[in-house]
Amino acid sequence: MATNNPSTTRPHSRVEPLNEPDNVLPGLSIDNLIFGLDHGQLKIMLVKHNVGPGKGKWALPGGFIKQNENLRDAAARLLEELTGVRDLYLEQLKTFGRVDRFPNERVVTIAYYALVSAENYTLVAGRNTSDAMWFDAKDLPELIYDHSEIVEHGLNFLRHKVCHEPIGFNLLPEKFTLLQLQELYEAILDVKLDKPNFRRKMMKMNLLAPCNEKQKGVPHRAANLYRFDSAAYERLTDKGFSFEF
Repeated sequence: MATNNPSTTRPHSRVEPLNEPDNVLPGLSIDNLIFGLDHGQLKIMLVKHNVGPGKGKWALPGGFIKQNENLRDAAARLLEELTGVRDLYLEQLKTFGRVDRFPNERVVTIAYYALVSAENYTLVAGRNTSDAMWFDAKDLPELIYDHSEIVEHGLNFLRHKVCHEPIGFNLLPEKFTLLQLQELYEAILDVKLDKPNFRRKMMKMNLLAPCNEKQKGVPHRAANLYRFDSAAYERLTDKGFSFEF
């Protein structure tokens, strides 16, 4: 699990919090759902509020949008202000607008998401937060507002997407084993996959190219290394595929 020790900040993190935003749009917010793969576990980035109606509670990193900024720019700014994390490619997930989702006023939120390697991002509690941590997606604390609903929708979306698009493959090293690839799928889908069946289906996609190399320096029998065929990867990214289990 990542720590909030500034001395261990990694390249894509920023320690100092930014200034409080002004001139925000009333009634419209953004929440970021950041998934992180961490040694075979799927984790979610959360912050603990230290002001407002959510004080002392855990939440997805988010807030209000400035009058003069684009939505994705607002999502990136808020993520950096609250956690120190920057330079993520954020995609819009869904708009959540249940009337009673926010206490005492009407607030619609636009959720953005990303999937990253959690070990590459040290979290630093920033503006209006007392803590920022990665949590196991299967063991989250109680969340404010409708953030549990956002997480549930995001998990379902991610699990459907990974079976139809080659997402998450960028989280693997350039050369990887079939076991590493299977562990990626198992972490996202939260299932234990049959090894022969998984490998047979993956090889039928013609997505993998053998490196004609084996692992080195491992205490067990060295496994064959593979890489992604770039042409096949681009083709599957454009056209999609069906990889049901």
